[in-house]
This record gives sequence, C-alpha cells and structure tokens, in this order.
Amino acid sequence: MKPATGPSALKVQAVLGPEFQVLELDVSTRTSEEAAAAVGCAVAEIAKSLIFRAADGRPVLVIASGANRVDEKKVRALLGQKIERADPDFVREATGYVIGGVPPVGHASPSIVLIDSDLQRFACVWAAGGTPNAVFRLTPADLIRLTEGRVADVARR
Repeated sequence: MKPATGPSALKVQAVLGPEFQVLELDVSTRTSEEAAAAVGCAVAEIAKSLIFRAADGRPVLVIASGANRVDEKKVRALLGQKIERADPDFVREATGYVIGGVPPVGHASPSIVLIDSDLQRFACVWAAGGTPNAVFRLTPADLIRLTEGRVADVARR
C-alpha cells in the first residue's frame, strides 16, 4: 500500500483531508472480497458503496457491509418510493466515479445516503478511495459524520 497518486484517489483524499489517508494498492479492490484480501480484514469490514436510482430520479447511496446483499425492498420502504439498480453511466454521472471505485464521500449528487447498521459493530471499516484499487480506513462514526447518512437495516436476511 502506498499513498494515493491517481487523480480520482487524490480527489477523495482532498475531500477527506489529512485526518484520513487514501491508499493505492497493486491489486484490485473492486469487489468486497478483493478489498478484504488486499487490506487483511474480514469481508464484513468493507463498506461497499452502491448507487441506486430513486423513482424521483435522485441517486441513492447505500453503504453496505461487504458481507451483505442489499435488500431493495427494505430500501424502498425506508425511502417511501421505488428504486432501481443504477447503470454504469448513471453511477458515473451521479458520483463522478466508476463502479468499483465509488467512495462514500465527495459526490455532488447523492442526497440520500443509507448506511448498513451491520457496519456499526466494527471498530474500523475500509471504503473505496475513488479507483478500483484505492481504499481508506475510517470508523463507523466517521462514516456517518462524513456522509451525513442514516443508519438503517438494509441487509437481506
């Protein structure tokens, strides 16, 4: 792991400030499994960012534990409207990042942020850092503060 040098990762670093360090790896962190193997943590400690499109057109950012699948019915109920999985073009338009590198912070658009309550059981979690091989470490409290997200049960059980 080395400090970020790529433009997208540096963009995330600028948003985070010196309190956090975005790290680039020589291996992919595109999936939760790859990220966990790369940083040496459990898959559940990966905070994966998923973008959905709400019925009203707004992007919805769901930050889920890497071990969980998102229950779209729960998300619909929490939002009071239908959602659909976002295609790669919508994700890039809404966040400025490609799928596999979408960080939980630094987006212009996602006005709705839901955070998987299962992430709260960990002292620290790892999140995408702007590219499919960049990550950064933070606490669940930091995740809530930085995203202004709402903690909720979003996991399929």
